Amino acid sequence: MSRAPASRLSDRFDAIVVGASAGGVSALRTLLDALPAGLPVPVLVVLHLPRDRPSQLAELFGHGCALPVAEAEDKAGLRPGTVWIAPPDYHLLVEDRTTLALSLDEPVMFSRPAIDPLFESAARVFGERLLALLLTGASSDGSEGIAAVRAAGGEAWIQSPDDAVSSTMPAAALAHAGADAVLTLDQIRERLRGFQP
Repeated sequence: MSRAPASRLSDRFDAIVVGASAGGVSALRTLLDALPAGLPVPVLVVLHLPRDRPSQLAELFGHGCALPVAEAEDKAGLRPGTVWIAPPDYHLLVEDRTTLALSLDEPVMFSRPAIDPLFESAARVFGERLLALLLTGASSDGSEGIAAVRAAGGEAWIQSPDDAVSSTMPAAALAHAGADAVLTLDQIRERLRGFQP
């Protein structure tokens, strides 16, 4: 069952976290391109990446996105209206409401960056003011993170497994933690348009 969307999502949430794996580049481009200019909340993204190669994701996603897109740096200021991408071989964490952190903690489900550490740290900081989006992927990373978000009172939208390039990740999270909404990528994109500045 989905919660009824408020007229302005920015009245309900102070941050958005997004996780994806297999099939995630295309899915993330679809979603990030829907975000309005002047978005009043930060967006933090983890996509499973090879650890031994530089990432071009910030440049790639920046081409269609109305917002600035940057690779996250340790102790960077958590600015509203910016999309932060986790760099290769580091977990991306929310340190507090104003600061990001990078971590070399052990990989989760063989991945660093991993989705669970971002979602769990953001849930501790933002609580019920957090929106988490879990998309296509081929592992169960994200399941514990979705559970943490929902336990803290935040809201979780999960891509429908039937709509995902790889259904493993969304299906695992749904089985483990449930969701506040199960949506196609197009439905998530339309809902994100409710983040008007």
